[in-house]
Amino acid sequence: MKKGVIVLLLVFSLVFVSADACDLSVSLLNQDPYPAVPGDYVKLVFQIDGLDSPDCSDVTFHLLQDYPIELDPGEDGVRRFSKIDYVKDYESNLLIPYEVRIDENALDGANPIEATIENKGDAPLSQTFIIEIEDVRADFEVYIKNYNYQTHELELEILNIVESDVEALTVEIPKQGGINVKGSNRIVVGDLDSNEYTSADFEATLSDGSISVNLIYSDTINVRRTTTKTIIFDSSYFTERVTDKKPTSIWTYLFWGAAIIFVIVFFHKKRAKKKV
Repeated sequence: MKKGVIVLLLVFSLVFVSADACDLSVSLLNQDPYPAVPGDYVKLVFQIDGLDSPDCSDVTFHLLQDYPIELDPGEDGVRRFSKIDYVKDYESNLLIPYEVRIDENALDGANPIEATIENKGDAPLSQTFIIEIEDVRADFEVYIKNYNYQTHELELEILNIVESDVEALTVEIPKQGGINVKGSNRIVVGDLDSNEYTSADFEATLSDGSISVNLIYSDTINVRRTTTKTIIFDSSYFTERVTDKKPTSIWTYLFWGAAIIFVIVFFHKKRAKKKV
């Protein structure tokens, strides 16, 4: 009988210890931007709960560097918290911020990342979290559609060649050799959907060679981005064209018309005098 009571007391004691043991839970509280963009930085905020247990001691959180996230040089992803630090502020949870880069070749969609949490004296526990990734960056093809040597009008054609739409697209020709822009060097052409094209007109004098063009736009998560394209100007495509020849002035027609009439009238009068 006494043995049975002792066994029950031990069981209840173990249950009590287990209930009071440091039971930490970690959640990914925030991701900014959402979705993350390959090649860009993303801010992650983790939250650790369960620190109010008296069995919780010093805590170590380790965000592992593994695809699709990359830590900056010198960053090991480890955060250590002394019990004294979080108890004195009466905190029952901890917020842990990180800023990491997304792999340039990361795939769109839900991507797992790994971390470990360790209470001092306990074995580290591994946890998996999900971050969302989507490549919202645009890409463009830029061409010289037309250049008129008489008016110095340069017309660029811009094609959005990816699946992402863009807003507030601005075309800029920075100062450089080979092109001298007169007037504004920036043209706002507006929104441009995927696989659509638009044009931008500048007044400029050009010489053969390469021209850098900046394309500034807002992506689908409202981040302002800039991409630079290089186009080649070859004057042989835009010289001696029929459309570039100056149209004959109406005064020229009137002059020659009057001259012809004068000649006809002159010879008619001369012939009439001979008959007389």
